[in-house]
Amino acid sequence: MTTPTKRPIRTGVIGLGFMGRTHLAAYASAHGAGHPNELVAVADRNADRRAGKLSGGGNIDTGAADFDPALVRAYELPGSLLDDESVELVSICTPTETHVDLAIAALAAGKHVLVEKPLALASSEVERLVAAAREAATLCMPAMCIRFWPGWSWLTERVRDGRYGALLGLDIQRLGSRPSWSPGFYSDPARSGGALFDLHVHDVDFVVQLLGRPVGVAASGGYDHVSALYRFAPGADGRPAPRVAIGGGWDQPPGFPFEMSFRAVFEGATAEYSLREAAPLRVFIEDRAEPIELAPHTGYELQVRALLDAIAGGAERPPVQVAEALEVARVLEQLTAELGLDAPGAS
Repeated sequence: MTTPTKRPIRTGVIGLGFMGRTHLAAYASAHGAGHPNELVAVADRNADRRAGKLSGGGNIDTGAADFDPALVRAYELPGSLLDDESVELVSICTPTETHVDLAIAALAAGKHVLVEKPLALASSEVERLVAAAREAATLCMPAMCIRFWPGWSWLTERVRDGRYGALLGLDIQRLGSRPSWSPGFYSDPARSGGALFDLHVHDVDFVVQLLGRPVGVAASGGYDHVSALYRFAPGADGRPAPRVAIGGGWDQPPGFPFEMSFRAVFEGATAEYSLREAAPLRVFIEDRAEPIELAPHTGYELQVRALLDAIAGGAERPPVQVAEALEVARVLEQLTAELGLDAPGAS
């Protein structure tokens, strides 16, 4: 168990690209909402970013992100930030191939860790972090933001409380253009894993936490776009598992607006969510459609608040555990094999 605290948790962010800026905005939002934290350090190899000149990129509005370089220590190298004893919680927002080593180093330095997804492109790498997190006295949380996203967390609650009866089917779409803010990285599946690992990971994590690990998958596509049917074991009561279809990718043209959506069919209702809609979530019951009011926050903001609360409360485990990300990595490896693709980075 970590030590409870009521004072602001001192944070640091490694990597100030789109995701690093997203984390900066999420910490600022959390502090304003009563989850005390203070940004004390950042690290990035880019001198302009270290000087607080942050701009460009992103497929979704994650809020304003900035910091005052006169008040925040700025390091060129991640290791220098990890050596800063004032930092208690570090966000790792760097390229995928660095995630596991940086997270292990942060834990060894006595930091709490929020590490971006995917943790790695191979489950064997994630296993290393599982072992390190198990031995650490601090918390390590993979940044699986869709679990926390308003509308998606609502769906999890409805499946678990049975308000509309059993879930019969779930269709998920996640579509966009290839990220333009780090083209060399995202266009190389050996480094990013393509949309298969960087985008589809969100929905695999969501259904695994909702329904457990699938027992089978059928899929078509490739690194840039995948359409997959997941099969789950029947429930303990013998009820057939819901059918689950997930599609998406980043093979759309640059002007295509990012979309994430689901349609969940229950015994007594159908729920639809679309990020593009002014009122994203509606439930159809008999002959009427009911809009569902959602919190005006992103999953990025809410995952940060959940982790800050866990640290402040002295929790033994983070809201999302590294072992759960390991299950997701194994499903993605199964999907890669089903598609007949070489594992990312394989020669």
